[in-house]
Amino acid sequence: MATRTLDPKEIETAQLHGLLLSGIAPRPIAFASTVDGEGNVNLSPFSFFNVFSANPPILIFSPARRVRDNTTKHTLENTIETKEVVINTVNFSMVEQMSLASTEYGKGVNEFTKAGLTPVPSVKVKPPRVKESPVSFECIVENVMPLGKEGGAGNLVIARVVLIHIDDAYINEKGNLDTRKLDMVARMGESWYCRASKDALFEIPKPVFTKGIGVDKLPKHILESEILTGNNLGRLGNSEKLPTYEEISTFLGKNKEVQTMVSNKDIPALHTKIKEFLKEENVSKAILVAFSLNK
Repeated sequence: MATRTLDPKEIETAQLHGLLLSGIAPRPIAFASTVDGEGNVNLSPFSFFNVFSANPPILIFSPARRVRDNTTKHTLENTIETKEVVINTVNFSMVEQMSLASTEYGKGVNEFTKAGLTPVPSVKVKPPRVKESPVSFECIVENVMPLGKEGGAGNLVIARVVLIHIDDAYINEKGNLDTRKLDMVARMGESWYCRASKDALFEIPKPVFTKGIGVDKLPKHILESEILTGNNLGRLGNSEKLPTYEEISTFLGKNKEVQTMVSNKDIPALHTKIKEFLKEENVSKAILVAFSLNK
């Protein structure tokens, strides 16, 4: 497989910018509402964004200097001037309006009006929040850290959350935000977005809750499989313990199909069966099959 290697210092900033946006994705979107010193409202999305701390609760986004002419954005100017911002999240039901708000209107133009979104007064800060957003974070700007002076240079807006607003429609029966209901969107490269819903969502048991045996503890025939993928091996390696002789024997006694595969030493069939169990999220049976030849 051929690999292209690029030195950031040897390519144009515009090309590098595009490569970074496509290669580092998907990225969450900070739909930032701010006001200037005269109270003019601005609303603009930024995908150089994430959460960086829970105690204190810190969100950071970066309004970069424009590559084409090295100018700064109104959001950056406002956060420096007033030290306040509301970071609104974006889901699929409002993504087109969010995109429209990214239009570079002149200073003083209210993107809420242009995009047809509803401003709601905040409680602890001056910028309004977006009613249509699933979650909004009222923030005090702790610091703005410029990363350079040339076009494309980022400016880290370090924002401390002082109040959170959550639309009840996205809360599950446990009182938590429901990932499946949220239907969030994220930014890709060029004009592409992705949607976190339906088949795009999947769960992986967190290794922090268990100490997985590791891929290195799997049988050699599993490691050399041409049927099982790296993800399959990772899921097997996340099993908390090796199956015992008694557990494997009991399993084979109840599963004649697998017992026949073991008797015939039909490794491809065993690997296919493991893959089927993993697809069904039945890791306990998959690990038993994986070690069945070791019985």
